[in-house]
Amino acid sequence: MWSALMWGGISASAVVLGALAALFLKIGKRAIGWIMAFGVGTLIGAAAFELLGDALEDGGLTATAIGFTAGALVYTVFDLIVSKRGGSNRKRSGKDQSGSQAAGEADQSGLGIFAGTVMDAIPESIMLGASLLAGKGISVVLVVSIFVSNIPEGLSSTVGLQKNGYSRGKIFIMWAAVLLVSALASMGGYLFLEQLSPEMKAAIGAFAGGGIIAMLCSTMMPEAFEEGGPLVGFIASMGLLTAILLDTFS
Repeated sequence: MWSALMWGGISASAVVLGALAALFLKIGKRAIGWIMAFGVGTLIGAAAFELLGDALEDGGLTATAIGFTAGALVYTVFDLIVSKRGGSNRKRSGKDQSGSQAAGEADQSGLGIFAGTVMDAIPESIMLGASLLAGKGISVVLVVSIFVSNIPEGLSSTVGLQKNGYSRGKIFIMWAAVLLVSALASMGGYLFLEQLSPEMKAAIGAFAGGGIIAMLCSTMMPEAFEEGGPLVGFIASMGLLTAILLDTFS
């Protein structure tokens, strides 16, 4: 249980590191896009190998298909809700999200960015905690994939919050809250899934995988290409290859 909490916090700490980099360093949009593309590749590999592969093996095709579809659908519905409340550009650093917004509207947009980031982090953290139930220790593929993908999220979202007028202190508190939620979600994934049958574990693992794939397609992939250009296809491929190598040799 405490191991799940610790690893959930470690993987989510990359959001805080990305936020600090955005606050105190000057990082170009293209570099952010390239880091995000690499994270997309590693997360695709992690979802495929660590979630869907295990779900098929433990629970069969039906449980995996139902869980995966439900996860993608639930994430999409919540993404639509959060996007309407100002979180649609939570991973975008290049656009001025404040513009001519009134103070209340800008604050709503900032809260939307925060809510969307929390929503993105939860399925990742749950699957990290669930991976410990196999009894083989923490999955290196999952930790690396989530950590790498969280760095550009912290970078881009922090720039968006700054453009909405949020102070450095308030931004740091928000990302510290994301870290705490992620750690608790990882622990919750471990405690909750521990009580379930193999079929239910498989369905919930596939549920998390569906949510992650939907998140990658709706937020990270478009942002990576927008910021990084055509080169992101190759970089994402190398991220997937990295996930394969980590899965093979870990």
